[in-house]
Amino acid sequence: MANDPLTTKKCKPCEGGVPPLTSEEVAGFMKETPEWEVDSSEKIIERSLTFRNFSDAMVFVNRVAEIAEEENHHPNILLHGYKHVTISLTTHAIDGLSENDFIVAAKIDKLI
Repeated sequence: MANDPLTTKKCKPCEGGVPPLTSEEVAGFMKETPEWEVDSSEKIIERSLTFRNFSDAMVFVNRVAEIAEEENHHPNILLHGYKHVTISLTTHAIDGLSENDFIVAAKIDKLI
């Protein structure tokens, strides 16, 4: 089960009490989400995209919102310059990255 693709997994509730992913674990998950970038603190993953226009960007943002609601794991979404979208994921309860962040990132990648 541990080697299942991230897109087949479901997020698990995280209320804290578990450590954030290690650098090695982050590196492993990045192999399935190579378009995402990890910040220098290894607490956030982020991806930026550019769409043809505002309408396409909003369709994408709304589809991301549907994934976030299904998984009960919500990214920060920034729409800027009318057609640019930046998405960042972190697990606030543990002040770092969890498998949930990578599950949502992989599912977002399937939209593109």
